[in-house]
Amino acid sequence: MFQIGDKIVHPMHGAGVVDSIVTKKINGVTREYYILKIPVGNMLVMIPTANSQEIGVRPVVNKAEADRIIASIPGIEIKDAQNWNRRYRENMLRLKSGNLTEVARVVKSLAIRESEHGLSTGERKMLHSAKQILISEIVLSQDCSYEDVEARINTALA
Repeated sequence: MFQIGDKIVHPMHGAGVVDSIVTKKINGVTREYYILKIPVGNMLVMIPTANSQEIGVRPVVNKAEADRIIASIPGIEIKDAQNWNRRYRENMLRLKSGNLTEVARVVKSLAIRESEHGLSTGERKMLHSAKQILISEIVLSQDCSYEDVEARINTALA
C-alpha cells in the first residue's frame, strides 16, 4: 500500500505523487482510491487501491535507474512490424507493461518511424503519450525540469 506523498507510476498515465487516499462510492460500490497528482498536464487520476498492483502501479524508479534508461536509448534495438495495426498493438502492450525500458523502446521506435516515414494520427498520439510517460517518471526520480529531461531524451534519440 502506498502512502500520501509517495511517488508512483500508472502505466498509462505516467508518474505522479499520491495526493490523498479517499473512499468513494461509485456505481453502488464503496472503495478506497489513490488520488494521483500527475504534474505533466496537471492531471488527477483515481486508482482503486485494491487492484493497483494488477493495473501495474509501482514506485518511481531511482535516479541511477533513470540515468541507465536514458543512457540505454541509443542501444535499444527496434524490430517493428510492417503492418501498422500489429505495430500499434505491440506498442500498446509495451506501454501497458509499465516497464520504463519498454516505454523508451516505443518512443525510439515511433520517433525513428516519424523521421523516416511519418506517423498516422494514432501513432503520433501514442508517441506523445509514451514520451510524456517516460519524461514524467524521470522528472520525478531526478527532481529536474521537464525541459531538461526532454532535451536529454532527444539527445539520446539523435
